[in-house]
Amino acid sequence: MPIYEYKCEECSEEFEKLVFASSRVACPKCGSTEVKKKLSTFGMSGVSKPFAGGGHSSGCGSCSSSSCSSCH
Repeated sequence: MPIYEYKCEECSEEFEKLVFASSRVACPKCGSTEVKKKLSTFGMSGVSKPFAGGGHSSGCGSCSSSSCSSCH
């Protein structure tokens, strides 16, 4: 049961809704069912290490060495 973000086409209210399989979504402000699902971005704030395959050539990602023996 994911939480989706929506924007009402009638009153421009933006809201989140926990959606069940066949739920019909209505705006909590005006009650309209003319709503659009917003494109959500997954927040990654505070991440200090690069992701796997992030373009780093070193094995560990914390240095520029091609061998991680210097990182230990």
